[in-house]
Amino acid sequence: MGRVVITGMGIWSCIGLNLDEVRNSLFAGKSGIGVEPIRKEYGYRSALTGIVPKPTLKGVLDRRTRAGMSEEAEFAYMASAEAFKNAGVDNDYLLKNEVGVIFGNDSSALPVIETARIMNEYRDSAMCGSGLIFQSMNSTVNMNISTIFQLRGINFTVSAACASGSHAIGLGYMMIRQGLQDMVLCGGAQEVNYMSMASFDALSAFSIRMDEPHRASRPFDRDRDGLVPSGGAAALVLEDYDHAVRRGAPILAEILGYGFSSNGTGGISQPSADASGLAMIRAFEGSGISPDEIDYINAHATSTPQGDMCEAIALARLFEGRRAMISSTKSMTGHECWMAGASEVVYSTLMMNNGFVAPNINFDNPDEYSAKLNIVVETRQTEIRTVLSNSFGFGGTNSALLLRKI
Repeated sequence: MGRVVITGMGIWSCIGLNLDEVRNSLFAGKSGIGVEPIRKEYGYRSALTGIVPKPTLKGVLDRRTRAGMSEEAEFAYMASAEAFKNAGVDNDYLLKNEVGVIFGNDSSALPVIETARIMNEYRDSAMCGSGLIFQSMNSTVNMNISTIFQLRGINFTVSAACASGSHAIGLGYMMIRQGLQDMVLCGGAQEVNYMSMASFDALSAFSIRMDEPHRASRPFDRDRDGLVPSGGAAALVLEDYDHAVRRGAPILAEILGYGFSSNGTGGISQPSADASGLAMIRAFEGSGISPDEIDYINAHATSTPQGDMCEAIALARLFEGRRAMISSTKSMTGHECWMAGASEVVYSTLMMNNGFVAPNINFDNPDEYSAKLNIVVETRQTEIRTVLSNSFGFGGTNSALLLRKI
């Protein structure tokens, strides 16, 4: 089995539109959450959201290409372009070598709604144009990234709720480890338009702390009242270690393990401490390291009462009394949903390579479960050599990734 490393990263998020901006925001504990008034006008309980700017692609990509790109595909293009540049991979390399792409994405609501609007108004499918079909499929990110960058390797989309981005990385890791690919672009993308999250808001899952947007997302805090939706895209170039060394690539981190599980019991939205704990345990199997050696955990914790409680229980079983520092970057970004598992690997790798742990902001009062954890509330400058990153999703899908600095 080969070793798998990260040689490039890219990010487009509410806390920064490139790696440098995001690193600085993480270090400063800066929130990217705000209020979008149109959400209240549209009928949401909560107008809170991560504020993610739309990229300007006119003059970068041709009109025909842009017509087939959904909002999340645009975000993913920006993140992927940065990741390839960061990895030292240019167009000539992509044309001469087989590179795969596996992205996590679990919705593309806006183009579906737009198609329905056009059909209701004109009763003529010709009015829809040719681009909406490519925008409306869950595979919109993969089909756009693969064709724009002319990728010829493995190519599919992972649809696994809020663990999608993490599973995408895990599957890319497995492909490379088994010798099936030398390089795979992995990541996750999430739309942020106000039409995309109405049914989520209907679950009363969102924080309504709209008077203080930057304090609304409060993972593990006793007074948390729900998550804040967010989005953007994150991309990582995964590569066989020997292949990376031969081409002189920068090695940002090594992926040591990928664990997964399914809850199996309970309701479709019910988290499980047992199943999420199993995903973590499986990540350690064959990794060569133990829970005692973990320096930092980027928790899934989304700021929901039940979800954070279950994860805290699972983390305490494995890490209570151990040295692992814990924070949830969702305290700054909100819940980036389908991209979260990928973006949080980017965030964790930035911390590893810059010698700090980003804070779990807004953690003012622990509850009986989070009190057992070593939660970092202010930026801590310290060496991080090993990281565990957790991602859990509706339907009981759980993923855990282990990283090491080399």
